[in-house]
Amino acid sequence: VQLQASGGGLVQAGGSLNLSCAVSEFTLDYHIIGWFRQAPGKEREQVACIGPTTYRTPYTSDSVKGRFSISKDNAMNTVYLQMNGLKPEDTALYFCAARPSAGVAFCGGWGPTKYDYWGQGTQVTVSS
Repeated sequence: VQLQASGGGLVQAGGSLNLSCAVSEFTLDYHIIGWFRQAPGKEREQVACIGPTTYRTPYTSDSVKGRFSISKDNAMNTVYLQMNGLKPEDTALYFCAARPSAGVAFCGGWGPTKYDYWGQGTQVTVSS
């Protein structure tokens, strides 16, 4: 199982970035993908998650709701995190993670221990 996050960078406040998480050796049809972020000195925080197409509406945390959205392309085996209206406090290392979806009803509000597989992070820096 491999996850490859990309798309981070330096952007001014109010700008946008679209992060990608390319997965291999497993299918999105049976896994939940979460996006997390971790700023220096802070805990890793889940900002969004998405499950199989039969799932509930994809989840975004209150801290990013209305600005970030998560989506996926099953054919490309890729999950995206579209980030609009970026703020300096969004600066962090962003990770994608995966776990099997069997037996799980909702992924919102999960901590990092709920996930089994992790990609490397991609840095997002928002300047004021």
